[in-house]
Amino acid sequence: MSRSFIYAPPKTPSIVVIYEDEAFLVLDKPSGLLSVPGKPPEHSDCLETRAQVVYPEARTVHRLDMATSGVWVMAREHAMMRHLGLQFERRHTSKTYIARVWGEIENDEGFIDEPIVCDWPNRPKQMICYENGKAAQTKWKVLDRQNGITRVELTPITGRTHQLRLHMQHIGHPILADRIYAHDQAFEAADRLQLHAHSITMHHPIGGEEITFTSPVPF
Repeated sequence: MSRSFIYAPPKTPSIVVIYEDEAFLVLDKPSGLLSVPGKPPEHSDCLETRAQVVYPEARTVHRLDMATSGVWVMAREHAMMRHLGLQFERRHTSKTYIARVWGEIENDEGFIDEPIVCDWPNRPKQMICYENGKAAQTKWKVLDRQNGITRVELTPITGRTHQLRLHMQHIGHPILADRIYAHDQAFEAADRLQLHAHSITMHHPIGGEEITFTSPVPF
């Protein structure tokens, strides 16, 4: 399996709406589709622009890596965008991810606290750095072990770029099919990155009710 990259996002369905009201949208992002446009013209197709065909006022609140699938939130007007953006910034939201990782993890759960910084000469790659890294914490829990593969639930406490991918690689269990961080065997063990944003819990920007949205795990 080659690690060279050609952007070829899935074309159908164009968007999958999990929930919508006057304040925000919750979409189910497929693996292989950018959240927002990339710089090259050929990277213009993304979930943001697809959503804006149907919901012209929709604006991005947070991002998922191109290869990651799952729950993604967009605001439907400026005040809602500010409200939701502050929830993400102040960690008033909680997210859970499901991943399949290389190797059978020995313990049933754990906590990773390793600071992250951009590996600038090799960007977008990130790296652990105790001098210049920003604090990054991830909780993990084993769901299943089978044939040298472990299915885990990951709960990021912080939201650094590539945090889950780098943290799992750091403890010796890279996520399967991770083009950047997996060794060859782990990279070749699946046909897409085995990382899915399974649920998000947040407060409704109108009224403050706590609500949870989920997306079924596709692997």
